[in-house]
Amino acid sequence: MCGINGIIDKTAPDENQLINRLNTMNDLIFHRGPDEDGIYAKQSESYSVGMGMRRLSIIDLTSGKQPISSDDGQIIIVFNGEIYNYKTIKSRLLSEGITFKTTSDTEVILKAYEKYGTEAFKWLDGMYGFSIYDKTKQKLFIARDFFGEKPLYYTAMDNEFIWASELKSLVNTLSSKPKLSKKGVNLFLRLTYIPAPYSIYENIFKLEANHFIEYDLTKSSFQIHGIHQEIPPQVAEISFDQAKKQVKEMVYESVESRSIADVPLGTFLSGGVDSSIVSLCLSQISNKTIETFSIGFHDSTDESQKAQTVADLIKSNHHIFKIGENDLKDNIHTILMNFDEPFSDTAALPTYFVSNKTKEHVKVALTGDGGDEIFGGYNKYYVGKMNGKYTSIVPQALHKILLKTSQSVLADKSDRRGKRFKIKKMLKAIDYDGQYYWDIISLANTESELSQLLAPSYYENNIFEYYKNILGDKKIETLTDYRHVDKILSLEGGMLAKVDRTSMQNSLECRAPFLNKKLWDYTNTLPEDYLMNGWNKKHILKEAFKDQFPEGFLEKSKQGFGSPVGNWLKSSLKDELESYIKQDFIEEQGIFNPKTIISLVKDHLNSKRDNTFRVWAFYCFQKWYVNIYKA
Repeated sequence: MCGINGIIDKTAPDENQLINRLNTMNDLIFHRGPDEDGIYAKQSESYSVGMGMRRLSIIDLTSGKQPISSDDGQIIIVFNGEIYNYKTIKSRLLSEGITFKTTSDTEVILKAYEKYGTEAFKWLDGMYGFSIYDKTKQKLFIARDFFGEKPLYYTAMDNEFIWASELKSLVNTLSSKPKLSKKGVNLFLRLTYIPAPYSIYENIFKLEANHFIEYDLTKSSFQIHGIHQEIPPQVAEISFDQAKKQVKEMVYESVESRSIADVPLGTFLSGGVDSSIVSLCLSQISNKTIETFSIGFHDSTDESQKAQTVADLIKSNHHIFKIGENDLKDNIHTILMNFDEPFSDTAALPTYFVSNKTKEHVKVALTGDGGDEIFGGYNKYYVGKMNGKYTSIVPQALHKILLKTSQSVLADKSDRRGKRFKIKKMLKAIDYDGQYYWDIISLANTESELSQLLAPSYYENNIFEYYKNILGDKKIETLTDYRHVDKILSLEGGMLAKVDRTSMQNSLECRAPFLNKKLWDYTNTLPEDYLMNGWNKKHILKEAFKDQFPEGFLEKSKQGFGSPVGNWLKSSLKDELESYIKQDFIEEQGIFNPKTIISLVKDHLNSKRDNTFRVWAFYCFQKWYVNIYKA
């Protein structure tokens, strides 16, 4: 696990200049790879190419130093991530007479590319971001994994093309501070994150998951290509029992492949279905007692007891960490600023702390991430199903009355996601034109709310147009549709960004066994009621493993992994929050409608209405904005 950086400079500076810039970029991501670094730089007549990396040694601790070059020195690679099937690919290449100098997965990618070109990218099962410089072809290839577990940013300017694993490295090497992207602002204030290909800055983009850039150095231009072609889901004829057996085998196989490491390894164990199953599988695969890790809050309920039940069942060395508001005060700035752009998923805070504590014991942790997308486990999938039933029964005129009434009758002054919150969320998301799911995933503001919140010069409507086009501009109305939207937006932009930044900030590698292309492809062929049976989420996954847990354990409702930030905004964060709604500052900033935003924040602070998620998104944006543009 590492972080990578790279520069193509068309003014052809000497190699020392590139090396100095790459050293600076590498230093900014020291946390991603504290074990060692490496740099390649080459000047030619019309351009110079430089690539850098920092390494967190997980596989091949002694001989995997990067950059790695081909035997003739014509192809060079820097790599961030893990390739779980590298031994299988290596065996194939060895049988074809190809030799290796190291035992690293990085060299396997290099040799596979050398023999088969970019077609070899399709063979890779893993999480990665890498760049390959091919001197012979005078091309550079930059790739990102299937789900987008590893980040990759890039920007193209008149004389330079720059890429990096983290935004801070890229922005720091620019001659001037980039401007805000209005699209990025709108996406963040809808979703609480910014999905690829956009970022918070103009002309700086995220490479989309399952894509690679082909940069032609002779033409100073680039194209972006897909790696795996996404085949439209086709339901197979298979019995539930057969499918259940196959799912169980595939989960075990995926956990085993994700447990390859030359360093200590454990699991995040929240007590939910996904992390419990991953921990169970690892404990059965491992030849020694495994380490498991949980986190909770001193001032709120959590699922630590459920986690302890699983830990007792699998006889793990279990570690429970408790954090409180003082921990937040001491670390919140560091946590939020490490994302390099606004990010307001409240689960980022506990994920940071559990990573921080876990790193004291192991270097790699398996997680349950992706189980909801792969097997249909989110509550929002209920809401999607309910929209169809609701709109077929309730006339639109009556719905408008109910929606208006609910905002006062169901007003909640506390920071919790109880029944009132869920009913209000559903009513706000109801749509009679097939667009409701876009509001369901808008965890901060719906489109109508955002149109009132932002100044007219900043508001953009139809902000999801790009993603709708990817999905064929169709109505999003089935479980399969919901899961595909989440794969493109919520998983890449939210969940995976949260886990990558917070874990790598602590130099901890996280791996997600459910994020396996084979599993994703397979569940796309299953009848939807195998995944969500009535109101039973993740039906087939739970059925596959229920006999290994206490009766009814996998059916217990999940509480979630958020933080009581609504209360913290009224206490330890209050003074800072109030500084962000001063009339003169809001007017000078020119992004928000002063009247609307001030009222929203004050209603929350005065406990007139619980606006936790909207205000938290605003707080995270303002904290980032002040740090970047006002510091």
